[in-house]
Amino acid sequence: MGSIWLGLGASCSFSLYSLSLSLSLSLSLSLSLCFSFSLLSCIFTAIFLSFPYLFTVKFENCLHNREVGFVSSDPAFSVRSDGSVYVEQEVANLSEPVQFMVTARGLRDTRIWETTVKLAVAGHAPSIPLTQPRLIKFPRKHLRSSSSNGLRRQKRDWVIPPINVPENSRGPFPQMLVRIRSDQDLTVGIRYSITGAGADQPPSDIYSIDPVNGKMYVTRPLDREERASYHLRAHAVDMNGNQVENPIDLYIYVIDMNDNRPEFQNQVYNGSVDEGSKPGSSVMQVTASDSDDYTTANGMVRYRILSQTPHNPIPNMFTINSETGDIITVAAGLDRERVSQYTIIVQATDMEGNLNFGLSNTATALISITDINDNPPELTVKTFSGEVPENKVNVVVTNLTVVDRDQPHSVNWNAVYRIVSGDPSGHFTVRTNPITNEGMLTVVKPVDFEMNRAFMLMVVVSNQAHLASGIQSSLQSTAGVTISVQDVNEPPVFPVNPKLIRFEEGVPAGTTLTVFSAQDPDHFIHQTVRYSKLSDPANWLRINRTNGQISTMALLDRESMYVKNNVYEATFLAFDNGAPQASGTGTLQIYLIDVNDNAPVLMPREGQVCERARPASRVNITASDADVDPNVGPFVFELPSFPASVRRNWTVSRLNGDYAQLKLRIPYLEAGVYDIPVFVSDSGNPPLSNRSVIRIKVCPCDENGDCSATGAVAAAGLGTGAIIAILICIIILLTMVLIFVMWMKRREKERQAKPLLIDPEDDVRDNILKYDEEGGGEEDQDYDLSQLQQPESLDHIINKPAGVRRVDERPMIAESQYPVRPSLPHPGDIGDFIIDGLRAADNDPTAPPYDSLLVFDYEGSGSTAGSVSSLNSSSSGDQDYDYLNDWGPRFKKLADLYGGGDDN
Repeated sequence: MGSIWLGLGASCSFSLYSLSLSLSLSLSLSLSLCFSFSLLSCIFTAIFLSFPYLFTVKFENCLHNREVGFVSSDPAFSVRSDGSVYVEQEVANLSEPVQFMVTARGLRDTRIWETTVKLAVAGHAPSIPLTQPRLIKFPRKHLRSSSSNGLRRQKRDWVIPPINVPENSRGPFPQMLVRIRSDQDLTVGIRYSITGAGADQPPSDIYSIDPVNGKMYVTRPLDREERASYHLRAHAVDMNGNQVENPIDLYIYVIDMNDNRPEFQNQVYNGSVDEGSKPGSSVMQVTASDSDDYTTANGMVRYRILSQTPHNPIPNMFTINSETGDIITVAAGLDRERVSQYTIIVQATDMEGNLNFGLSNTATALISITDINDNPPELTVKTFSGEVPENKVNVVVTNLTVVDRDQPHSVNWNAVYRIVSGDPSGHFTVRTNPITNEGMLTVVKPVDFEMNRAFMLMVVVSNQAHLASGIQSSLQSTAGVTISVQDVNEPPVFPVNPKLIRFEEGVPAGTTLTVFSAQDPDHFIHQTVRYSKLSDPANWLRINRTNGQISTMALLDRESMYVKNNVYEATFLAFDNGAPQASGTGTLQIYLIDVNDNAPVLMPREGQVCERARPASRVNITASDADVDPNVGPFVFELPSFPASVRRNWTVSRLNGDYAQLKLRIPYLEAGVYDIPVFVSDSGNPPLSNRSVIRIKVCPCDENGDCSATGAVAAAGLGTGAIIAILICIIILLTMVLIFVMWMKRREKERQAKPLLIDPEDDVRDNILKYDEEGGGEEDQDYDLSQLQQPESLDHIINKPAGVRRVDERPMIAESQYPVRPSLPHPGDIGDFIIDGLRAADNDPTAPPYDSLLVFDYEGSGSTAGSVSSLNSSSSGDQDYDYLNDWGPRFKKLADLYGGGDDN
């Protein structure tokens, strides 16, 4: 294999570190002792500050021998034994890149390695042209002795250093990067090519190579933020396409330039901190990102605060962590009541915050000062006063005004009022107005002027939230309230309300029951009380207007519908003569004691038994009594001795105190309905009796003891003759219905067969008559249309007397009513409908043509109209109209009218 020559133009990157307030610049540069370099140039972008240390050169050989010495060709810079490069003296001119040579020499080796270092001010590096590539020859073989075979050749692999290309280069393009050459190109025609992303793969056409001389170019500026590195493979083939050399890997790294500003995630940040917070309290964090390489100074963002608004209490209440963006407090004195919000302008700068070379961006941080309960509520005055009328509730006596400087409508501002003294009975409470925060002193329990004419209350106000730590309550949080009670005319009061009394029912009218009097609570005013009845549902009672004595007007009946649970209620009114007049009501409850004043009533009133006596054929009877114990059961049931048939046919046996059984005494009783009288007596003292009648139906029964259908009819009192009469009536009714239906069908057929108005022989509807001639011939063409023209003026006609018109007009009278044809007429009704319509039209004076009186005036000698005197009737005798019979069926009616004498 032939040897390959490689020329490199390398640009080396650096990292910028910040320690405290000093900046140091470090460079990592690796050189391999395995290669012989004639010259390798690197471009460095440095920041010259007042610190002598710049960067560090790291040098390693293949034998891991670190005993290397470094020498700088520029006395302004020196290289220490550890590779650190220092500025020995001030560099005056920085407008052009500073270039010097660094020589590496092994202390135990005579070989020398050299490289060129170029330093430029940050931001100007893209304008620095790439170092012209030099050809570097790599040894491709090495001979060493062997004990067995003598000399033996050993292959060595290539070590190709990466190619560094700065982004945003200004060109010109294409710009050469490296030259690839095979040492076989002297004997064989070689063609060079590159493959990989950026060459023949997307993004394609970024790199190209001259196939003849092996020079590789970059065709346009690179952007590290789009792609930071490229991996290409170089190929060498002969003219026939045969591979001459093994492909070599080329790594191209895009050197980052500071071409992107830091970008904040939000333009406005919102944060908050409690008022009164101690210094060092965390507020919020702002974050900015830089698209440049974060491992270099280009992407290292630092933060600082540009301004604070307002400046109270000091201009620098906050600080920001330059690396993390955390905003914290640095001073005490945050007070929401003074400043509720701060506006902070934060700046983010790359290049580790260097304002001379870094790019910056700003954002706004809004810091809200959250409220804490550091201001106790304070009442505006020390003593409040108010008045309240007695016996009133839910009345606001006075409003307690309070001042609180905390945030309105928060738990730190909302006031809570407590009455601590002066109201042991709980007549008052203080409610908070949610809008104004005032305390509304309200009466919740009526006060009595006769008992307390005034109150002295002590009220304390606080907040819903506890006061902040270290905050003491104010002396103005307590105030006194003086309340005066106003006397009003109070209504009379019944001492016992409701009042319950007990009486037996049935007391006679005029009986005095009780005295239901009221008292006037106004002890300091002498007033007269009067009474009246307010409610008396049964109208049984009356009350004495002066003293309230209650007496009866009618018998008291416990069984009345107005008595509930033996109690009758009536309401009375007591009123005084004060101004204004006041009244009170009292309820009187009368408990009515029952007396035996209601006889029992037999139940049930009907029953059913079999005509033949059976054990199960019997009727259970009982009694109902409106009274209560002891005036009800046990009841006594007896049959009367008259008529004798009752006791002969029936018997009553007692079951218990309230029930008995009625059954047949005889084995058989004819079916029918029987009215059985029964005497019922209660257990009152004295007992009351009642004669009741129970209707028993006796019927034939089946084997189960139930009445059969025939037996039920017979038991209802219908004999055989009655049943036959009912059946005959049903048959007659059905016959009448059948006759009526047949008559309706016959009438329907007659209506359908009703003849039409005209004779079918005279019907010409099926004849088609066609007339080809529209006119009457030549002799019929001579006519004057002027007689039909409308006169230009109608004044002489309009001025005629009423009733005389020259032109026809519709009479101004009510229209006739025409018959309305049904929506679904019967065919037989069509003739009737036509006849009715014809009759209505003949009698309708408003139907055209209008038969109005026409008066013909004399039009003078110049009139174009002929004289009507020539229109005289013929008096030559009878005219023969027989020729009308020859004109066909259409003129048959006319011939009948004028032709035959018989038809006349």
